[in-house]
Amino acid sequence: MATKLQIGDVAPNFSGVEQNGKNLSLSDLKGKRIILYFYPKDNTSGCTAEACSLRDGYTDLAELGFEIVGVSPDTAQSHLKFAQKHNLNFHLIADPEKTILTAYGTWGEKKMYGRTSLGVIRTTFIIGADGKIEQIIGKVDTKNHAEQIKKIIANSAK
Repeated sequence: MATKLQIGDVAPNFSGVEQNGKNLSLSDLKGKRIILYFYPKDNTSGCTAEACSLRDGYTDLAELGFEIVGVSPDTAQSHLKFAQKHNLNFHLIADPEKTILTAYGTWGEKKMYGRTSLGVIRTTFIIGADGKIEQIIGKVDTKNHAEQIKKIIANSAK
């Protein structure tokens, strides 16, 4: 099941606790461009590759005016260990109740290895400074996600 949100929609507001125990909401980031990415689980191979790609591309993305925010159902404590282990330099929000995941349509049925299960549908939203969704990336290249985002941004600027 894919997200119901569309490019041009106002991004749903969210609020959650990030890895350092601070509350972070979309309204706290008002006026900034945001890369909001949803991932299944800390310290799994695909999620680690994606987070490390964003870490390595952080400077380039920050120069383009972006804040990076990751969301998964893991706890803030799990996020803190994950961030420390991999030197992550951006926010990771804990969403164990799946409130943010549900608001963005990234929690639902997914098929893996021929089996259907409920889980996080890996998706990235690029949100403009005006709070509107500029891009939705449903087919995430975990190992090269920062480069994938930069290409999409460059192509949309043309």
